[in-house]
Amino acid sequence: MFQYMIGMSLWSLNHYVLAVVVVMLVVILVVVLYNRVYMKRAREANARQKEQNAHLALVLQAGRLRIWKYFPATRQYLFLSEEGTMEQRYNPIDFQQFFDRDDFEQLRKAIFEICDGKQTSAVLTLVSNAKDDAFLRHYEVSISVDRRDSRGRVTSVFGIQHDVTDDYRRLEAVNQLLLRYHTVFSTSLIDMVYYDNRGVLRDINERACQAFGVPNREFVLNNEFLLKNNPIFADVDIETMDNTRSSSIVDFGNYSDPIYHVDELGLTDKKMYYESTINPIRDANGNLEGVYMAGRDITEMVVSYRRQKEGAEKLRKINEDIREYLSNINYALRISDIRMVNYYPQSFTLEMSDNINQSQMKLSQLRCIRLATPRFRRTVSSILNRMDHLSPYNIQVNIETEIRDKKGRQIWLLFNLVPMLDANGKVERYFGMCRNMTDMVETENRLAVETKKAQETELLKQSFLSNMSYEIRTPLNNVVGFAGLFTTPHDEADEPAFVEQIKTNSNNMLALVNDIMLLSSLDANMIEYRKEDIDFSQVFASHCQIGWSTANTQVKTVIDNPYDCLVVNIDEEHVGKVIEKLCWLSALTLKEGYAKARYEYRRGELLITIEDTGDGIPEEGMAHIFDRFVHNIDNHLLGTGLDLPIVQAIVRQMGGTIEIESTLHKGTTAWVAIPCEAKTIERRREEITSNTTENILL
Repeated sequence: MFQYMIGMSLWSLNHYVLAVVVVMLVVILVVVLYNRVYMKRAREANARQKEQNAHLALVLQAGRLRIWKYFPATRQYLFLSEEGTMEQRYNPIDFQQFFDRDDFEQLRKAIFEICDGKQTSAVLTLVSNAKDDAFLRHYEVSISVDRRDSRGRVTSVFGIQHDVTDDYRRLEAVNQLLLRYHTVFSTSLIDMVYYDNRGVLRDINERACQAFGVPNREFVLNNEFLLKNNPIFADVDIETMDNTRSSSIVDFGNYSDPIYHVDELGLTDKKMYYESTINPIRDANGNLEGVYMAGRDITEMVVSYRRQKEGAEKLRKINEDIREYLSNINYALRISDIRMVNYYPQSFTLEMSDNINQSQMKLSQLRCIRLATPRFRRTVSSILNRMDHLSPYNIQVNIETEIRDKKGRQIWLLFNLVPMLDANGKVERYFGMCRNMTDMVETENRLAVETKKAQETELLKQSFLSNMSYEIRTPLNNVVGFAGLFTTPHDEADEPAFVEQIKTNSNNMLALVNDIMLLSSLDANMIEYRKEDIDFSQVFASHCQIGWSTANTQVKTVIDNPYDCLVVNIDEEHVGKVIEKLCWLSALTLKEGYAKARYEYRRGELLITIEDTGDGIPEEGMAHIFDRFVHNIDNHLLGTGLDLPIVQAIVRQMGGTIEIESTLHKGTTAWVAIPCEAKTIERRREEITSNTTENILL
């Protein structure tokens, strides 16, 4: 029984495995069949895709089209290849480089309006930054919605870019042709008249108007003058005429009929010898499209022929007049320092001459550059480069040269050049005049100098008057007031006090006027600083003593002079004035204690230190110590109120700096640093020893 059960289990297991194998085989067969069907469909789809891409490529190539898309979400532009696949992505800045800036702004505006739903499509004409044979490329761009999301919002914009450069070229060529036609027609040296196929006058040039006495060109164009009513062509049949050349003798007095307009044109008493050519213009079918008439009035020629001797004499006289005229031009060129100039870009050569018949000087580009002074050589090089690149614009420039005139002045030359065009409208050379502007430039420079001086004088006067009117009235009123006391009843014992007050206020007023005049000169930048080599160790003490001459006798003055010899290149007068005023201010209110002055030369600067042990200045008043006419700050005197502003102005104009530090009830220290160059430096021996000891201790 047990074996039977085992046999049945094995039989069931075998059947189960067999079933699984059969199922797997069926699944594999289905997968293989599905894969073959899928691959076949994929190949067919790829074939259709390639066929469509080939058709798209042919359409793009034939129509000179390019396709791109714009995605509002990423603000990126995507160019598609001819196969319809992604070619390259661009951000707005990079994409803008393909077009003119203003045109690109119009494109962006149209795209934004489409994205906002204001319009569904747009067509724009854009100009590219790229050039083809010096001609900007033009594109016609059609924009429309490509895709929308489930909410109807635009997710991409589709753009088709059509290259229409050739169309613009053809249009430009037609415009140029029309321009040349009108130019030739209007400026021709012979009479030019055009009639339409009905024989009605449609165009006439200025030369013909002069020949036929037409006072107003619009008069004949608006009144439809007929070819058959022209006395010169009255016998011509417009339908059967062919190219005809004729010579006519017309007496306009015989054409009194109003249809000829002889009276209106003022030709009644005129007899004309006229030579003309008539050229009918016909289409391919032989139908008349118009008639061109070219001619000239040869009356003068006929008369001249009849009077040959007289004409020959006139011709000889005219030739003499021409030679004299040319001679006068050459003479005028020579005496006026004017030269004719020609520049030839092909040979890079500049020709100059004061004779219209021949060239006197030929200069290469290198020679032209070297003849200019160094500051103008870059300008000359730039102008030559512009002409080498055939710039279509006029050139006007004033150049200072290395050439000197008889007075030893460097010559200034003014060049005026205009481009000369060949028959194709391209620049062939540059022609113009070169004029000697040395006298004019010198006069302008002198005028500028005098103008500046006048302005400085006016500024000084205004500054002086402003300062005088602001501060001089107080001491002046005191003088006038005490002087007036002498004329009123008073005690004679008071007269010495009156005199003392008058003297004191007069001195104060004099000092104030001097300071105002100096400060006004500083404001107008009229102070001249003259540097000289000065042994500063010999003059420093004297300037300090002058400043302290009015100090209280209880005040100790200390001058620290660390040099035996210090020769510096500096303006002693104004540096001394700075030292004297700072010393005077340091001792102004000092009753006891000391005032000390010291100087040093360090790293190209002369450092001066003035300190005292006076009352000092409050911290809140330090911001106003350099303000003008500030006499005192919290009862701390600052002189006339102009001393520190004068010191600050002098130091700054010499390129230096000034700093002041003050502590209330402890004293004030002023530091002045003035740039200068030391020629000789000899320190005192004890100073050297002291410095060495300090270095060792450090």
